[in-house]
Amino acid sequence: MSEKVSVVVPVYKVEKYLHRCVDSVLNQTYTNLEIILVNDGSPDYCGEMIDSYAVKDSRIITVHKENGGLSDARNAGMEYVTGNYTMFVDSDDWLDVSMIEKLMNAITKYQADVVQSAFYYAYEDHLLYDNRYYSSNDSPVILNNKILMYELVKNEKVKNFAWGKLYKTELIKDLPFKKGVLFEDVFWAHKVMQRVETYVIVHQPHYYYLQRKDSIVASYTPRNLDILEGLKERHKFLEQYYNELTNESLKVILKTSLIHYNLLFINWRKDPSRFYKKEIYSYIKNNYSQLSNAVKGDKLLLQQLNLFILHPYLNLSYLIFKRVLRRLRILPRPLGMERVKLFNTSGVTK
Repeated sequence: MSEKVSVVVPVYKVEKYLHRCVDSVLNQTYTNLEIILVNDGSPDYCGEMIDSYAVKDSRIITVHKENGGLSDARNAGMEYVTGNYTMFVDSDDWLDVSMIEKLMNAITKYQADVVQSAFYYAYEDHLLYDNRYYSSNDSPVILNNKILMYELVKNEKVKNFAWGKLYKTELIKDLPFKKGVLFEDVFWAHKVMQRVETYVIVHQPHYYYLQRKDSIVASYTPRNLDILEGLKERHKFLEQYYNELTNESLKVILKTSLIHYNLLFINWRKDPSRFYKKEIYSYIKNNYSQLSNAVKGDKLLLQQLNLFILHPYLNLSYLIFKRVLRRLRILPRPLGMERVKLFNTSGVTK
């Protein structure tokens, strides 16, 4: 345990979850830690709570700042990092007790730049584990830079999330998160991964990603469209450095655009002038040739694109029709995830 790991935890309005999160870091089997708790101007008692932790454990550094959002809080925390390796933890999530030890073992064994852990989607009474690509018993997967960037763009096996990974600090120290946006990880991850030579995925889920009760449909606002801005910004980056991935990037942009058009339709009160829907439609129409070429090998997505160009509501009707057929079991349901019983905050039982 000679090498120090810095854990950066932005804190904002999480009184209900903060003890579980911080305790899960403090109780790690890997003890050479520097835990940086950043109070991002939280209006509740989070500031006092993290100060009380600092009194009890010398590994904790507390930072208090005006509210600036998740990116700004992470950036502020990075200014205090002195560890050889860095991990980000969101303050409503929590870690398995051996997570950092397991990731450190992997990063050392494979001489990796970044190690990604599998994770649970954590609900109030159950967990979901994504076993569509890997089983929790599979051996680690090692990716070179070319394959890593492809998987990052697809965002299926390699996630864009900043959390759930252990990074060599030198890779990320000078790469701040973009401030003032949602989905800040999409603006950041590709810049980090460009620097990675060896990337390891371990399939045992060590991170618990809390799923709040508010759904994206209920809490949706036009700010959610930041993800499209991030994907388009990343696309320009790929055009410059990974041109062979531009078609895959366009597929992701199209899928995301269609999803958000439908969400804006459902939440029409959030876009009364239809400004954002028109913006999405214009982008797809103006880039139709490139998009259709990118998705020509994906029959269903090409069909959705063509229906959308004829009229956006045709695509929406098509999706609703398919959902009805699945409920009637005329069409097969898409592959799901493994459901796991919630045992306690530090472990699970199947």
